[in-house]
Amino acid sequence: MHVGKVGIPWAFTASLTDRSEIDRSVNYRRGVTTASELRDAALEEFASAGYLGTSIQAIAARAGVSKASVLYHYASKETLLDAALSPALDEIAALLPRTSQLSGTDADRHEFLVAFVDLLLRHRLAAQIFITQSGALVDVPVVARAQELIHEIASARPQQTVDDQVRFAVALGGAAYLLAQGGAYGLEGTPEDAQLRESLIRILDELLAPVAGA
Repeated sequence: MHVGKVGIPWAFTASLTDRSEIDRSVNYRRGVTTASELRDAALEEFASAGYLGTSIQAIAARAGVSKASVLYHYASKETLLDAALSPALDEIAALLPRTSQLSGTDADRHEFLVAFVDLLLRHRLAAQIFITQSGALVDVPVVARAQELIHEIASARPQQTVDDQVRFAVALGGAAYLLAQGGAYGLEGTPEDAQLRESLIRILDELLAPVAGA
């Protein structure tokens, strides 16, 4: 899914409980028929209204098709959530073996952070759902898978001090949270992805660089 500016997903997170505000910002599709397009419509609806507040009918309305058309491709709302989140989870799983790069050379660390930030930018709506809704969806298999992957990333690094573990959690967790809840922090304007990408990579690199004398 293409999102040109950081400000677009921030509009989704500005008021997760006020559907009247969110709905005014929606550009409803017409004539969506493919499973992948329905998946993207569902991802947007889950991000804006919340999984628990979303119905199959709401997804159909956003996609501009009938409820029957949605159910032809996806048997349930949970199946749609799985389809919507799985691309992000598959990329996280592929990134997992590279976590040790954070304890390697400066070039190794930078390479991992570039891949991590690019993943977040590609899947910022999925990240928003994980961060803002996972507590209410612990029994949903795809959310449980996401939490397991996050735990594996944290555990995959060589033994670190408590300070190192805190820096790691603040850096990577904070980057994901920024993209999920960015509108709440009053950042000026709507920076382009390229600007945000450069800033995130640089700051994460600084946070995770070895501490002199440690």
